[in-house]
Amino acid sequence: MKPNFRKRLLQGECLTGTIVSLACPQIAELLSRSGFDWLFIDGEHGALSVGDIQLLLQAAQPRCPCVVRVAANQEVCIKQALDTGADGIIAPLVNDAETAARVVAWARYPPLGKRSVGIARAQGYGASFADYVSRANENIAVIIQVEHVDAVVNIASILDVPGIDGVFIGPYDLSASMGKPGNIHDADVQDHVETVRRACLKRRMALGIFGVNAAALQPFFKQGYTLNAVGMDTLLLDQSARQVLSDLRR
Repeated sequence: MKPNFRKRLLQGECLTGTIVSLACPQIAELLSRSGFDWLFIDGEHGALSVGDIQLLLQAAQPRCPCVVRVAANQEVCIKQALDTGADGIIAPLVNDAETAARVVAWARYPPLGKRSVGIARAQGYGASFADYVSRANENIAVIIQVEHVDAVVNIASILDVPGIDGVFIGPYDLSASMGKPGNIHDADVQDHVETVRRACLKRRMALGIFGVNAAALQPFFKQGYTLNAVGMDTLLLDQSARQVLSDLRR
């Protein structure tokens, strides 16, 4: 059996996932069988409720680890995502060390943090409460998203915060924060991405990024990115349907 997601992340394994944004457990189940190392459940931009997220996790686990991008850097969002049984969280818009510290605290049980103790799916609805609580701090991955120019400026102090397991760069929001929405290949945007990359590699921090397809993501593998997401459920469905029709109509 492979080590859990967090251990694989910290060991520097190259982990490739895809984004799940649709509230359809069957899609999550299919993707979990496709060979991805993890699924990125999008609770921020996807139209997903907490109940939707739990159904997606139930469909995909334990075949494939699932990490939930929470809707906001709020305590309730983090504890609800973790209590559904997520293997980790991705916290959006972490722009400074203070925000990073709060995220870590809300994701870790005392004495390492301030996570609220409840009984839900993660705890086996109570049946595995003691075992889960004793292992959660070791097993839950805490990943922060760097997607604003302020986060790039503060990257050194952000990475100083204990308990961060990985950084996921959001190039699209980063470009928007620089007044260049969607221009992810702009030289200034790429310079900022490179600043974050170097800071993470210097500290041996797991680093990831999103690519719309394999061609877009492939170059990052050689640059030290080990936590990556390629495409998303909607894109994969659309591209596959268009390709089938194209093949038939040649």
